[in-house]
Amino acid sequence: MTLSSRTLRPVDPGLLSQALEVAGRLATDATDVITATAGRGARPTTKESPFDWVTDTDRTLERHTRRVLATEFPDIPVVGEEYGDDAGANGADYRWVVDPVDGTANYVAGIPWCSYSLALVDGDGPVVGVVADPYRGQIYTAGRGRGARANGTLVRVPARTRTAGSIVCTELSGGSAWPGLSRFLESAAAAHTGTRVLGSSALAVTQVALGHAVAAVLHGYREWDVAGALGVAGEAGAVVLDRSGGAATLPLDGLLVAAPDVADEVLAWWSGCRE
Repeated sequence: MTLSSRTLRPVDPGLLSQALEVAGRLATDATDVITATAGRGARPTTKESPFDWVTDTDRTLERHTRRVLATEFPDIPVVGEEYGDDAGANGADYRWVVDPVDGTANYVAGIPWCSYSLALVDGDGPVVGVVADPYRGQIYTAGRGRGARANGTLVRVPARTRTAGSIVCTELSGGSAWPGLSRFLESAAAAHTGTRVLGSSALAVTQVALGHAVAAVLHGYREWDVAGALGVAGEAGAVVLDRSGGAATLPLDGLLVAAPDVADEVLAWWSGCRE
């Protein structure tokens, strides 16, 4: 079942338009900051492990995002990677979810593959999703019922009937291989499908929406890693499934995003490798 077949609660058109405009503006700001500073004196520190980076840019962009959202949407709480949850975020009708730099290790190293992600979320999942891909000069946006766009151009998941010759994206979980990853890679290879681990969960999901990848499988992540990208993928026509294979708009314990006609095949690879 694709997201488009689900009945999602309606959103006030004025709120939707304002949220899209503000989120797009913040993504543009983030693009400017990331491209100006990547790999050049970002003063990184670590959180839980030596590979769990946080930089001045992470903090600066999240503070800027929070200031703008507090002005434009004073009644909507914010959930962010660096500064946690605003009071009342749990159970609020709407919440903003932001990851200022997804792929911080790449950003620190100067590898051109990281993103800024922002989503407005309600009880049914992403209402608005925005992902900035600074190095490619692209901003991907989606609003519930309004489709997905790349720099303003409508995008749809292309029809795919086979995985052979395609790319599937995945990511490590907490910097480590997730249980069964090696068997997943073997299953994909046996189907003549390439697998890529590139370092940004948001961009991995977005590649499915753009048609660059046929699927993305993520074993471990946080809400802010994927909320914006799932909004884009769902509006582009991708299937979003949880770990059990059920349709979901914002699964929080493993997810598969795929072109509809190949979702079952990739899900079988994933199901067959769980430990």
